[in-house]
Amino acid sequence: MAEAIKIDELDIELKDAVLEKVPDANFDLCLTCGTCTGGCAASELFDMDPRKLIRMLNLGMDDEILKSDWKWVCSMCARCVAACPMNINIPALVYNIRNMVPREKRPKGILGSCDQHIKTGSAMGAKKDDFEFTVLDVADEIREDHPGFEDLQVSVDREGAAMVLNQNSREPVTEPEEMGPLWKILHTVGADWTYPSVMWAGENYCMFMADNEGWKYIIEEFVHHVDNNLKSPLVVNTE
Repeated sequence: MAEAIKIDELDIELKDAVLEKVPDANFDLCLTCGTCTGGCAASELFDMDPRKLIRMLNLGMDDEILKSDWKWVCSMCARCVAACPMNINIPALVYNIRNMVPREKRPKGILGSCDQHIKTGSAMGAKKDDFEFTVLDVADEIREDHPGFEDLQVSVDREGAAMVLNQNSREPVTEPEEMGPLWKILHTVGADWTYPSVMWAGENYCMFMADNEGWKYIIEEFVHHVDNNLKSPLVVNTE
């Protein structure tokens, strides 16, 4: 027969460390009802789910949690928080667990995308000149080949536009024609918009990787460009 867990032997250092950063995470309020797990797309991957994660956290199973790769398949979509009757902040826990992993040991794909974004402005490594060339070239094709869109307006870094639009960097690099449908919608409704050339990619793998400094740098560069160069009051992030 398995031995019962002795409460006085539990080590909750991980829990305390996260609560220092997110004091309202409400880990102690878990009812183990499983509502979080019922809607989680990552549930059961790597033999883990949100309910189990919180249970292990409260039982002081820090080593087991830190060793699990489940933290990298959670999308931090926050559906679990929205469903939880006690408002337990599981994404905050996942984020902080990721942050505890040495940077060089985080998944190479995510790490590479984060570094490319910092270096070039997009996770795919496309520099702003290449991005602008692709955008304007596709816009020319639409104006020439798509009846009804002869006066389609697509711009990069147009000062004073009412709205700045971010773009998933995969599309201009691998599927440039996929940008057109959104442009047509914006054109049809008369939206006044432009792309930025600085940190123009909508995805942010530094955030996903829990690289606080990288995430901060990308956002600060983007915000500075929008506020000081483009002077646009609104931002729409497609991601």
